[in-house]
Amino acid sequence: MNAEKMQLVFATNNDHKLTEIRDILGDSFKLLSLKDLNIEEDIPENEPSLEGNAMHKARHVYGILNMDVFADDTGLETDALNGLPGVHSARFAGEDKNSDDNIDKLLDLMGSSENRKARFRTIIALILDGKEYIFEGISEGTIISERRGREGFGYDPVFVPAGSNLTYAEMPLNDKNKISHRARAFNKLKEFLYQYNLKDNKDRN
Repeated sequence: MNAEKMQLVFATNNDHKLTEIRDILGDSFKLLSLKDLNIEEDIPENEPSLEGNAMHKARHVYGILNMDVFADDTGLETDALNGLPGVHSARFAGEDKNSDDNIDKLLDLMGSSENRKARFRTIIALILDGKEYIFEGISEGTIISERRGREGFGYDPVFVPAGSNLTYAEMPLNDKNKISHRARAFNKLKEFLYQYNLKDNKDRN
């Protein structure tokens, strides 16, 4: 199998995620979303961990399509709230996954706490040729008390990554994709896929 022709299903209907990941993986992979394959259902995320949710989504889609697939789950973990919202990040303020409501709840709970340390953690679950793999990316940073920026999505307007004075929402996508938790996890996936293909081609020759 040639890496330039590799086709993968990304188990998401989130257009923001799809845009980011296509930018990270580049043109070497043909990336299909669930919408591309006429799968509109919202896959439940009821597992107690990011790893569990990501693998559940990947297995669910693999069971339907029997195609190479990966899924991700991301959580924002804050020290002041003992790791919350964590695995509940997307639905922190309710099942409608409203980002503004989630941010409002986060800032309200953190209040005037002096400990603003937080981290984004992304887990990717890959099923490739029937085998399962896990990749992780972490971005340390702080939570600010009010929104800044119009780019990105989710908690990006209140998260300032370590080493920067800008929130993710103030950064152009290319800059965010150099340092973000999601970029770090997906770059590990990208490197793995290249190495996997090299080995696959060598075994076939």
